[in-house]
Amino acid sequence: MTSRDSNAHSDRRSGSPLSRRAFTTAVGATAATAAVGIQTAVPAAAAPGTATDGVTRERPFRAAPGRHSRRPNILFILGDDLGWADLSSYGAPHIRTPNLDRLGREGVRFTDAYSGSATCSPTRFSLYTGRYPGRTKGGLAEPIADRSVGLDPTHPTLASLLRGAGYSTALIGKWHCGYLPDHSPTKSGWDEFFGNFGGALEYYSKLGLGGEYDLYEGDAEYKDLRYYTRVLTERASEYVQRDHDKPWLLNLNFTTPHWPWIADGDTEASAEIVSRIKAGDSGALRNADGGSVEKYTEMVEDLDRSVGEVLKALKRSGQEEDTLVFFASDNGGERFSYNWPLSGNKSSLQEGGIRVPSVLRWPARIDGHQVSGLPVYSPDWTATLLELGGARPGPAHPLDGVSLAGYLLRDETPKERDLFWRVRGERALRRGDWKYYRGKSGTDQLFNLAGDQREQADRAAAEPERLAGLRAAWEKTDSGLLPYPSGS
Repeated sequence: MTSRDSNAHSDRRSGSPLSRRAFTTAVGATAATAAVGIQTAVPAAAAPGTATDGVTRERPFRAAPGRHSRRPNILFILGDDLGWADLSSYGAPHIRTPNLDRLGREGVRFTDAYSGSATCSPTRFSLYTGRYPGRTKGGLAEPIADRSVGLDPTHPTLASLLRGAGYSTALIGKWHCGYLPDHSPTKSGWDEFFGNFGGALEYYSKLGLGGEYDLYEGDAEYKDLRYYTRVLTERASEYVQRDHDKPWLLNLNFTTPHWPWIADGDTEASAEIVSRIKAGDSGALRNADGGSVEKYTEMVEDLDRSVGEVLKALKRSGQEEDTLVFFASDNGGERFSYNWPLSGNKSSLQEGGIRVPSVLRWPARIDGHQVSGLPVYSPDWTATLLELGGARPGPAHPLDGVSLAGYLLRDETPKERDLFWRVRGERALRRGDWKYYRGKSGTDQLFNLAGDQREQADRAAAEPERLAGLRAAWEKTDSGLLPYPSGS
């Protein structure tokens, strides 16, 4: 087994905390409660050509004198439909992502991190609210297409709560939590918004699924027909280099590498799709007869370069040390993703539909060269960032995620808990290494992910009591959520 594979797939587990720099300010009282699964074994030497940037190295705590009261700036970056193994540090043999690999090498790379759902908008609901998508009407759309639903502006969000705690807030890129006039980032806690409202757009023309123009600054259309990833990278770089007078949150939501699989410079392919959109072809943007592994690779590598540009701008600004940077995908990969050894893709609650690459770096507080096998998902990051930013949700909207601040920073041993997912026709729950799954066939299945990440060895018949317990836990959580509309 190679070093990379050992980090990603080892079944050797430990309850040891991560290595971190001392953090003595009490920024919140939420205890971290999460499933045990931290990988601490240092694998044997890697084979030639194997990525080795994920090796866990246990270190003593390192204090950062004079910085104990500093709340972090937060740069939270999402890729769009990026598969779990689409980064070279996660195993992709044909995609090179040196900037994202370096980001993980300088902090923590998570091998068992998940999205809050299997498609775009419900995951974003779970991240922005810290709650299951099924808590709110808008979160029931998988994903949002109806312009009458969205994130209720009165619902507390990561942005509104951090803004109340003294942060500046901005969202650059894909929103996909509702449309104007009723829904917008600026109505839900972000001071600034620059990006698109819908789930997808053509990268040059900015035409969306309905043929509408979809690039906005605030709530007003903004004309820019350059390649979208370049535009977002430029905007984000400008934001992080500002002379900020207080801590800030920037949600940077790329649409890369989401379809229609147009890379920078593909102006002829862009023109053809735009022509089809204007001719009334409702499926043009999905580009079902286009794309390729090579084109997808080009887009992922462009995403990596773009993240690298933003990180360089952050370093030039002098804020790198005190900025927590997090990168993940909004859900599992699609047609051209490299998900091995996981089964399933986007829209499925199999591992390939919800397990996502996730890396975190905070130089002032967390040591680098660490790998965590702790099962975590989108709502946990909401709770974590709120604690680190000194913000707390009110009792009317309790979080479903748990803060990982104690695990990351205060030497707290994680406790086992359940990760829950629900989409139309599928259900899943993970507890420790065990996963309960029911797909569209309606058959209950049970997998031990420690030795079967591909979900091929169904243990339901061999472990009927365990299956029954996990099914009952799923149904108890489900009973507290909104039902799907009839006929959906």
